[in-house]
Amino acid sequence: MAKRLIPSLNRVLIEKILPPTKTNTGILLPEKTSRLNSGKVVAVGPGARDKKGNVTPVSLKEGDTVLLPEYGGTEVKLGGKEYQLFREDDILGTLHD
Repeated sequence: MAKRLIPSLNRVLIEKILPPTKTNTGILLPEKTSRLNSGKVVAVGPGARDKKGNVTPVSLKEGDTVLLPEYGGTEVKLGGKEYQLFREDDILGTLHD
C-alpha cells in the first residue's frame, strides 16, 4: 500500500523500526531500554531543484536503515500501517550493520 505514495521533491517515507519488547528467553523489557529512533526507507521522492532548475537526487534509496530525529516528520497512515514523512535534510544518518 505504501508503494502508492510517492513523496514529492526531497521527501522520504519512513517506516519506524520498533525495538523488541521481549528477550529470546521471554524476559519483558521496559520501554526506555534500547530506544533508538531508526526506520526503514519505504519510498523516496525524485529530489529537490536547485537555483538553476536542475534536480538534485535524494541520496537515500529504498531499503536503507536511517537514524531519525526524536521529533519531527509528518505522520501518515496507509493501509493500517503508520509511516512518517521526512525531508532528506532532517534525516541524521544511515545505519549499517
